[in-house]
Amino acid sequence: MKYRLIIRRGAEADIGASYNWYEDQSSGLGNEFLRTLDAALVSIERSPLTYPIVYKDIRRAVVRRFPHAFFL
Repeated sequence: MKYRLIIRRGAEADIGASYNWYEDQSSGLGNEFLRTLDAALVSIERSPLTYPIVYKDIRRAVVRRFPHAFFL
């Protein structure tokens, strides 16, 4: 079964703010952050049921290297 990802406006705003913060810390780090998020989203889209349930039917995908997570 193919799943469709929906990223809410609030999450988009958080991603943008995080990008800016990382980029302010070190040039290029914001882009590395976005590449890492993209890799996580591809993995989630391919196999969302592999991520652990953290509450009722909500799953969490922790992003590598950066302290962020997606909730599915």
